[in-house]
Amino acid sequence: MTEPTERQPMPVDDVLPEARVRPTIDDVDELVGPATPHFAMQIRARVRALVRDLPADDPVRRYGEEQIELLERLAFASSKAEEGPVEPATRAGWDQLPSHATAAEPQARPGV
Repeated sequence: MTEPTERQPMPVDDVLPEARVRPTIDDVDELVGPATPHFAMQIRARVRALVRDLPADDPVRRYGEEQIELLERLAFASSKAEEGPVEPATRAGWDQLPSHATAAEPQARPGV
């Protein structure tokens, strides 16, 4: 197949929404895995869209909602810091880094 050009438009996907493949936990992990604080809210929206049509008791939806909570915390953190030790707050100069926070202990949200 050749690349689309101005004269040859990109093929349109004829798959109907109900014929889409059912999302999996791996699909959620693919979105959330590389998340950084800067993009956490955008990725949260994608995860929400991925699982929103699943039944409330579906394991993939529940997992997606857990990951949405992680992404909301990550948005107010400076790192997921899921592995390795966290730097102690007593480290010299640490009090001058107000943005230092992990997803497990994010900064306070503005106005909350």
